[in-house]
Amino acid sequence: QVQLVESGGGSVQAGGPLRLSCAASGRAFSSYIMGWFRQAPGKEREFVAAIGWSDSTYYADSVQGRFTDTRDKAKNMVYLQMNSLKPEDTAVYYCAAHYGRLQEWGKVREYAYWGQGTQVTVSS
Repeated sequence: QVQLVESGGGSVQAGGPLRLSCAASGRAFSSYIMGWFRQAPGKEREFVAAIGWSDSTYYADSVQGRFTDTRDKAKNMVYLQMNSLKPEDTAVYYCAAHYGRLQEWGKVREYAYWGQGTQVTVSS
């Protein structure tokens, strides 16, 4: 099992940057596919980004080119660098983990482990 704790959320003006961190505790961190999801009020949780064992990354179209997902295996950390933020990026952001292989990286149901979430608010 793995425990996840997000940090780094906050309020920022449109166009600004913010970096989220996700600390993972537990064994075999490098064997987990790590995902980022977000949920805005009244909306379903949606995929943002994911990073695999070999550091391959996948992004939602809405954040491609603005967000960068990285991991530090030595520190058991995952980071989501968010640039050029827009008001529509406002949401609670969650870190998630899946152990082993994964076919549908963007599906909420594929991830068994979740953090508590961190709020990101982007003002215009």
